Amino acid sequence: MSTIEKISIALTPDLASLVKSAVTEGYYASTSEVIREALRDWKIKQIQNARGSTELKALWQEGIDSGSAGTLNMEEIKREAKKKFLESHNQS
Repeated sequence: MSTIEKISIALTPDLASLVKSAVTEGYYASTSEVIREALRDWKIKQIQNARGSTELKALWQEGIDSGSAGTLNMEEIKREAKKKFLESHNQS
């Protein structure tokens, strides 16, 4: 059996109401369950954000390592992007 540590938290009235409503409406058996699930979801989000950040840094470095794109003409880039956009939507 896992050890449980009791802690006290302070919530705004709005958050406290949401937690209580989740229990009252039968979604959870207790307020502790609501908070535990919220923390598990938060933990997953933190892991995903860290992975996303690592991936973004790797892609950024890949772009830097690929070298210069040469002289860029913004009007030409816009024309090419519009052409590709129209072609992809005309095929649908």
